[in-house]
Amino acid sequence: MKLAEVEVTLTKDEVKYARKYLRREPNTLEWAMIDAEWSEHCSYKSSKPYLKLLPTKGKRVILGPGYDSGVVDIGRGYVATVHVESHNHPSAIDPYGGAATGIGGVVRDILCMGTRPIAFLDSLRFGLINESPHSTWLFKNVVRGIADYGNCIGVPTVAGEVEFDESFEKNCLVDVIALGIGKKGDIVLARACQPGDSVILVGGSTGRDGIHGVTFASRVLTDKSEDDRSAVQIPDPFTKKLIMEATLEATSTGHVHGLKDLGGGGLTCGLSEMADKGNTGIEMSITKVHLRETGLTSTEIMISESQERMVFIVGDAHEREICDIFEKYEVPYRKIGKVIKERCIVVREREEELARLPTRFLANAPIIWRRMKRPKKQVSRKREPPENLSDILLKLLASPNIASKEWVYRQYDHEVGGRTVVKPGQGDAAVMRLPNGKFAAIKADGNARRCHIDPYAGAASCVAEACRNVVAVGAEPIAMLDHCQFGDPNNPEVFWMFVQTMKGISDACKKFNLPCIGGKVSFYNEDTETRTAIKPTPVIVVVGIIEKEKHITTSGFKEGDAVVVVGNTKRDLGGSEYYRLIKGFDKSPPSIDLRTEKRTLNTVLESTRRGYVRSCHDVSNGGLVVALAEMCMIGDVGASIDLRRLQNAKLEDDEFLFSESNSRFVVSTKKEEDLLKVFSRHRIPATKVGEVKGNRLEITTRNKHVSCTLEDMKQAYCKSIESLVE
Repeated sequence: MKLAEVEVTLTKDEVKYARKYLRREPNTLEWAMIDAEWSEHCSYKSSKPYLKLLPTKGKRVILGPGYDSGVVDIGRGYVATVHVESHNHPSAIDPYGGAATGIGGVVRDILCMGTRPIAFLDSLRFGLINESPHSTWLFKNVVRGIADYGNCIGVPTVAGEVEFDESFEKNCLVDVIALGIGKKGDIVLARACQPGDSVILVGGSTGRDGIHGVTFASRVLTDKSEDDRSAVQIPDPFTKKLIMEATLEATSTGHVHGLKDLGGGGLTCGLSEMADKGNTGIEMSITKVHLRETGLTSTEIMISESQERMVFIVGDAHEREICDIFEKYEVPYRKIGKVIKERCIVVREREEELARLPTRFLANAPIIWRRMKRPKKQVSRKREPPENLSDILLKLLASPNIASKEWVYRQYDHEVGGRTVVKPGQGDAAVMRLPNGKFAAIKADGNARRCHIDPYAGAASCVAEACRNVVAVGAEPIAMLDHCQFGDPNNPEVFWMFVQTMKGISDACKKFNLPCIGGKVSFYNEDTETRTAIKPTPVIVVVGIIEKEKHITTSGFKEGDAVVVVGNTKRDLGGSEYYRLIKGFDKSPPSIDLRTEKRTLNTVLESTRRGYVRSCHDVSNGGLVVALAEMCMIGDVGASIDLRRLQNAKLEDDEFLFSESNSRFVVSTKKEEDLLKVFSRHRIPATKVGEVKGNRLEITTRNKHVSCTLEDMKQAYCKSIESLVE
């Protein structure tokens, strides 16, 4: 839509609302500011009513959704901060720069709470790299962008996940997660509460990169999206390292009253949101902003998303002290304005007033209530199971969704800082050493294929799997974040899937007593050229706490242990990697009983704390056979397994092996009787199915026998992705 001299993405109703609220016609700059703040990316105008379904309170929660990071109490005066960020559209255009600036943004989200980032995770989705050179190019350069940025600033990338599906061919998803730590008393909020305080812009200069970034991210990609390359920001990790240290020293003084990073929407969104949260206004001078290039208009300055910029709110009495710190680190800064009582954002150029917009109006877009329609059910069919299941196991281990991601994490420095206890490939979640003597576990999980078939059950299963992965390393889940990614919300079927996803996540979190402390929603992940929307992709991040080092558990089998399968294996092949491989399809993904899932999580955790568990791995992609194979390969030892001992004798052989039923673990133990008694007491099925021994994985089912050497499994598992990208 064009209004006067500016093109906006606002709807007709939003334009009408703005004129009515202001009782006048906004000027060109004001329309641009409204357009940026009211973009889907910044305002959550479609998703906000449904995000309220999520539980956000908990005994450890200090700060929940609505700020740059969630904050949880981890004991002894310390807090953990966590945030998830995405750069989907930018990464589809410029995979290296888009991914790197995603890391840069999530770092600022942790920093602006007054905490130090100690770990990154990445959750990535691409098209089929074994079929598409384009997806392979995206994959390689996204990983390189994340690696280069994280390695430059000295923060380890410690865990992640990668999913490959044809729906991500044009719309790759690049989610980055950061974990930070700090003192409870040092927390700073993104608020401007005290009139008279100075507004100081710190860090990188403002240029034309990132112009219209949030509106670019709030529309569908087209075949002309290459023309939007200017909407992709330019990363500068070396400046970021200086900003990190300067920010942490400044916040430690206690004189920083408010702090916010300038991400989506630039100065417009940063200033309006801080003022709105503080029930104040901000008056700024556009001539005080330090610029990278000449000739920038006021509109470009106010909506530029140039990287490595932060806004500090500082009292007059301590302004000099804080600025001395910036000078010490040679970080550029400018005082650009002040906090005022009038609840407006006022933009001036010397004596001329360029814009005046009420903060409550600007920072709170009107809600869009969208239509919903349940998609048509897909036709169900089932293929006959193949004869050679040993061959199927090796093919599954080599499939990109299951194969080792060592090529990815080999690009990252995952040990810098000396906090990483459980490294990539060793356990189901990363484990980081904390300064209070405890340990943090963190994991991200998603499964687009399941969520496409049934968004409610699929989303609830994602929460459950992330919790299982955290429990598998010995941690108690204490908080979660979600990032929900979908196609065009104007499509009633897409929006129905989003709402069902939110209900699934909410129900699971409530049953697990797991508070949501933050997250994101990303719409418009859709390609108009092929009319293809991504499959519904909620990514769930779960953080857990381990009280004692002796409770930390890894996934590798230990020689001589008994192998125990926890939970019921059901006829759950729908949405499985096995069905993807043999081109079978079932209309129903694995069901989930949230009460049983919660009891199973608690029982595994109790058994671990009692010292009965020596290795632990959840059962997910690929089913029992893949879980067993991975545990053998990590432990570099074989196992002899008889699945006929499991309770459900009615299952077919391939269902025993490849079912992806929820609420299951494989554990190994030296204290078999004690372990089984704990599970029996809590009425959780647990069966000894074999022993750890030899150099082969031997699995017996009712009619079949699977037999693979460690060498053959490692060859299939470890070389698959590397052979595609190098």
